[in-house]
Amino acid sequence: MSDTRKLSQARQGDHGVIVQVGDHCHHDEHAMELERRLLELGFVEGARVELLHEGLFGRDPIAMKVDDMRVALRRHEAASLTVRFEPIRAAEAQFVTEEVAA
Repeated sequence: MSDTRKLSQARQGDHGVIVQVGDHCHHDEHAMELERRLLELGFVEGARVELLHEGLFGRDPIAMKVDDMRVALRRHEAASLTVRFEPIRAAEAQFVTEEVAA
């Protein structure tokens, strides 16, 4: 089972597939520019993402893996991306817990 939510709501270790880039709001120039920049960075529908790290203060910025590259975004920018997240399986959850503890 998977759930769909904004990338800005993700936690470290979450992974999934981008299902929507931007809000498709064509009257807001700032939103259109952000959507264009995200697409140029490789945040396209169907791309696999995994949240790798979160900043110390306010969990901002976030570092993620997008297909085969690593990118950092502010959470307000990540709010423009809708992702279908996949649940962490039991074996992966144990590995993530051990990795964080180290």
